[in-house]
Amino acid sequence: MGSQDEHTDGTGRRALLGAAMLGAGGAVLGLSGTARAATAGSAGHGKGGGLKSLPVPTVIGHRGASGYRPEHTFGSYQLALDLGADIVEAGDLVPTKDGHLVCRHEPEIGGTTDVADHKEFADRKRTKLLDGVSTTGWFTEDFTLAELKTLRAIERIPANRPHNTLYNGRWEIPTFEEVLKWQDEQTRKRGKQVWIYPETKHPTYFRKLGLGLEERVAKLLHKHGKDRRNSPVILQSFEPTSIQRLNKLVDNPLVVLLSAANTRPWDFVETGDPRTVADLITPKGLREIAGYAQGIGPTLDLVITKKADGSLDKETTLVADAHKVGLILHPYTMRNENPFLPAEYRKGTDADAYGDAFGAFKRYFATGIDGVFTDNADTGVLARQDFVNG
Repeated sequence: MGSQDEHTDGTGRRALLGAAMLGAGGAVLGLSGTARAATAGSAGHGKGGGLKSLPVPTVIGHRGASGYRPEHTFGSYQLALDLGADIVEAGDLVPTKDGHLVCRHEPEIGGTTDVADHKEFADRKRTKLLDGVSTTGWFTEDFTLAELKTLRAIERIPANRPHNTLYNGRWEIPTFEEVLKWQDEQTRKRGKQVWIYPETKHPTYFRKLGLGLEERVAKLLHKHGKDRRNSPVILQSFEPTSIQRLNKLVDNPLVVLLSAANTRPWDFVETGDPRTVADLITPKGLREIAGYAQGIGPTLDLVITKKADGSLDKETTLVADAHKVGLILHPYTMRNENPFLPAEYRKGTDADAYGDAFGAFKRYFATGIDGVFTDNADTGVLARQDFVNG
């Protein structure tokens, strides 16, 4: 998830949701340590429990286990499950030229695949305006699925994650349909329901190209019997109108992703809606979102603001305000490495060294969030254990 603030913070933010019902969330926080731990350990038991069947706080594997493997690969998705993620964000969904949905963080694939090494595709390099930002590279909509399947995934942020480059070239680009089949296989193998959290990426941009995302997502979910209220598939988008469109097509739990307070969703820019994210997180804005969605996926800075030096400042009223109108919160993105942590949780100056991620998780869990997107599911699971037993 997460292209919005990538344009501003350069670190690559992703998106996020998780799922846990408010009622369960409230109850969990009020229990004794032992009872809370028992509740948190009950994920995935009982068929068709919907959001209520998820532990709180929910640990969502951001693009899989992207702290350890190149993102949006079956290697990354698989590892997220092995590490204990309750949900895998399997699928930032973008279309191919021939209308298939594939899993890439962005339509531009120069940074996440080996396309630059493929001489046969050298002439596909383009400069395009992507949501108002001039972007140069190779774009999924200029390739057929068969062509994309000849490429292999690479690590997106090698400066922070040099160890992940070991796996460059090992996995291909998954399609959304392959993910839906993988979900069923993993559910059978593991004996518990596997959840996924796909995101529609740049839906306005693709609709203008004649490659509408929502209808394609709905068609595949319907084909696989996963378009119901209790289906283990949560859908998310940074564009509220995409979620409104999905709300008319499927009954899945839906989440609106929210970037920095001073930004505007791109669909708002295109339609001349003057509102910013700051307007969407007012009680009035949240009430409106609750009319067509079950949750929000805010950037963590909307939950606790930051000072100029990057350290945590004030806890906002967002958690309480969202819960008041029945919305769950799955903020993004917790990562273990120093540059991605609040300043007071960093250790040393190494860009790829781990800071005090457990301390940061604890601080964010204490706000009452229902879950969190993390690149390091194993850290998140241990942090949750600490929190519910604390």
